[in-house]
Amino acid sequence: MEIQTHNNSKLRPIESPINFGDSALGLVTTRSFPAIVGTADMMLKSSGVILVGYEKIGSGYCTAVVRGGIADVRLAVESGAETAEKFGQLVSHTVIPRPLANLEAILPIGSLLLQLSEGRVSPQFKNKAVGLIETRGFPAMVGACDAMLKAADVQLTSYETIGAGLCTAIIRGSVSNVAVAVEAGMHEAERIGELNAVMVIPRPLDDLERTLPVAGHLIEEKPEPLRLPMAVKETEKELVRLPDFAQLPVPMKEEVKEKS
Repeated sequence: MEIQTHNNSKLRPIESPINFGDSALGLVTTRSFPAIVGTADMMLKSSGVILVGYEKIGSGYCTAVVRGGIADVRLAVESGAETAEKFGQLVSHTVIPRPLANLEAILPIGSLLLQLSEGRVSPQFKNKAVGLIETRGFPAMVGACDAMLKAADVQLTSYETIGAGLCTAIIRGSVSNVAVAVEAGMHEAERIGELNAVMVIPRPLDDLERTLPVAGHLIEEKPEPLRLPMAVKETEKELVRLPDFAQLPVPMKEEVKEKS
C-alpha cells in the first residue's frame, strides 16, 4: 500500500464558546480515521477555514467539520473531497451556507463539537510529523505499534477506534523517522491481520494538532541507569595449605654453662 503524505502556523487562541454567526458549514465524510485527518489537513491548507472537529458515528464513518466564509468553505470542501477520493475513502460531502440556530444548538457542528475536540498543542510535538496506521483488528494495530517503535525514533502518542473493527495508531517524530516507522508498521500489520489505511503528515497545522487525540500519560525519556558489565569473571585464587603446627619439631634449648 502506498503511503499518502501531506505537506506551520502558531496556535490561534480560540475562545469558547465561539459564535459562528452566519458562517457556512462544510462536511466531508470518509470511512477511515487516517483518511479524514489527511482530508482535514488539505481543507485547512487550501483556504481560511476553522476545523471544528470530527464526528464519528461508528462503522468507520468519520466526518470532518469546518466553518468559515461561504467561498472558503466551498473551496475547502472541494479540496477535501478530492483528497478523500484519491485515498479511495470518500463517502459524502456537503456545504450549508447559513445553518440556523436550532441546528447549531442540537447538532455537533459548531461550538459544541469545538469544545469536545479542542485540545492543547504539546510543545514537545511542535514541528513533528504525524504518522497514522489503521488496521482492522486490535492485534494487528498492537503489532504495528511495536514494530514502529523498534524501527525508528518515534513516540506513540495515542490510538483511535471508529467502529467496524478499525483501530488507528498515532505516532510523532521527525519526518524521516515517521516514514521509516510507518513502513515497518505496515508490513507487521499485514503479517498479523488487515491493514486498512496509512497517512503521514509532515507539517501539521496547529488547528489540526488540537483535534488529534493524545494519551493522558506519556512516558518521558529518562537516562539509562548505569549498568555494570555482567560478563566479568573473577579468577579463583590457589589455596595455600598451611602446615600442621602440632607436628613441627620443637626447638632444643641450649644449655648455658656457668663459668667457674
